[in-house]
Formats: sequence, structure tokens, C-alpha cells
Amino acid sequence: MNDMLTRLCSADGVTGFEGNAVAVARELLAPYCDRTEIDRCGSVLGWKRCGKPNAKTVLLDAHLDQIGFMVTDVLEGGFLRFTQVGGIDPRMLLGAEVTILTETPRYGVIACMPPHLLKAGEENNAVPMHEMLIDTGLLDAKAVIPIGTPVVFAQPPYALTEGQMTGKCLDDRAGFAAIVDAMRRLEHVDLSVDVVVCGSVHEETDSLGALTAAYRVRPDYGIAVDVSHAKTPDSGSDEAFAFGGGVLVGMGPNLHRGLTNMLLRTARAEEIPHQIEVMEGNTGTNAWDMQVVRSGIAMGLLSIPLKYMHTPIENIQLSDVEAVSTLIAAFLREFTGEVARV
Repeated sequence: MNDMLTRLCSADGVTGFEGNAVAVARELLAPYCDRTEIDRCGSVLGWKRCGKPNAKTVLLDAHLDQIGFMVTDVLEGGFLRFTQVGGIDPRMLLGAEVTILTETPRYGVIACMPPHLLKAGEENNAVPMHEMLIDTGLLDAKAVIPIGTPVVFAQPPYALTEGQMTGKCLDDRAGFAAIVDAMRRLEHVDLSVDVVVCGSVHEETDSLGALTAAYRVRPDYGIAVDVSHAKTPDSGSDEAFAFGGGVLVGMGPNLHRGLTNMLLRTARAEEIPHQIEVMEGNTGTNAWDMQVVRSGIAMGLLSIPLKYMHTPIENIQLSDVEAVSTLIAAFLREFTGEVARV
């Protein structure tokens, strides 16, 4: 799991520029599928057929895109203006290290004013993103960095302690890793349903990848795998969950009660560590958009507790990722394709 996450999180894939991440994802998924392909929108799809007539189809989805930036202007002296792609908190950006994804990637830092030069009271003011600059140190920046170039946080993934990983884009490469690991567990299992895996693009902006994949696949059931907030001493929120507490099973009006109940029963029967995440409306995941594709998809949602979402230091417990993998595999191993009507 650690090696797989390291490979996934080392592949850059800003929303709209996911090619490198998708290529790595396809390579990791392919051994456990009958076939894989990259669709017209850029998502990777993998099929595992059960070979049974009239078998129902389950679509497993996790997004591969990551938050980042795009260059909007190149100034004299090697400075870049930029805009965000996906939800980013500007408070954490000053002094951040970034990689500019030109043909030969280049290093940069988001410039910040030294405290010695601040005027009285300015130290408490947040700097708007449109006033920030990336310093590349390149005097010929205009010649080598085109406007529209994507930019990502530079930090590589690494182990914070044994069993924990920190770094950029664990949202949602951790979810995709859980699905791949579930498919590994099912490699030699005789299933009663067809399974299609989607590593989707564009989740951070418009869920384009999941929507188009679901429209094409026409699944009977879907399970989205994403991340949710883990508790920290300063979180102070009822919407944060125990770090290391296992898989989060989403429950709410967006999510099919019959499918959700089956996932919960499986978790209890298999003694898989799990928590219930009550979601009263839009889940903020692909599950929300996929549910209305064609004539509707019965959706479930599994999430991984994650600290510091949408930062370069996202943090997960590997045991939580493995709990998601274990639950998906255990559920599909016994799933006949029939879910109680609700």
C-alpha cells in the first residue's frame, strides 16, 4: 500500500492535466482487470467480467485529479501570476514550494514579504491569491513558461511515522489505491456481478470524469470512494472522524439505503473497523453527481479519514485505506446483484 500510494502521489495530475496520474493508475489497475482503457475525457476504466448471464454491474469510482494552479501571466524577473484550480486556502500559500509543469518541470516558490518590511498591522492581513507571485528565478521565464502551464505543490509523499503517509493529493489517490487493493483481493474470486473501476478526472471542478464514465458504463450500482475529515486537536467539528478509526460509511438522502445497509452489515460481519458519516445533503463527492446519470444509479459512499485536506501535507493512516479495501472486497465477494428496495 505504501509503495502504491508513493507511485500515485508522485505523479502530477492537476484537474484538466491528469495524464501522468492516469497512466500510473492504469498500470497499477491493469493486472486485476480483463481490460483497461483511457476514455475520451481522460479517465481510466477497467473491467472485470463475471461471465454470468444478465449480471448486474457495480461501478467503483475514485478521482485521480488534484488541486493546483495555472499560470496566468509571466512578469519580468521570472515572476508568475497564477490562479487556483480546485479549492485552495490562500492562507497556507506564502512560502510554499511548487513545481511548474513545463515540458521540463521547473522549481518555484510562492513569494512572501519578509516580516521586517511589513507596515504596522499588516502582519495580521491575509494576502489575496491574485496578489501573490511565484518566483522562478528564471530571467528568461517568458521564453520557457507558457501562460496556462499547470503548477502543483512540490512536496513528495513520505512516511510521517510507520503506518502513516503525508503529502499532496492523497485526496483522492488514497481512494484509488483502496480500490486497486480490493481488486487484488478479488483477483481469483468467482463473482456474481461485473465490476468496472473508474479512476476519474475533473472531480475537483465539475465531476466530468465520473459523470461521463457512469453514462457510458450504465451501472446498476455505484460506490464512490473519497476522503473525509479526520479529527485533530483544533478541528472542533462534529463533521470530523477518528483518525485510524476505519472506513467511513456514508449515510444520507444522496445514498441508497439498501446498498448502504448492506455495506454496514458486511463491515459488522467481517469485523472491519468502520464509522458512520451522516451526510444530510450534497456529499461533495462524485456520488452526488453520479446518482442521476441516465435513469439513476443506486449509490454508496466510502471515505478515508484524512487530516489537512487540500493542503500539501494531507495525512492518512494506512490501516484506514486497507479497511476500505477490505470492505469493498468482502462486499463484492458475496454480492448477488440484488439490493432490498427502500
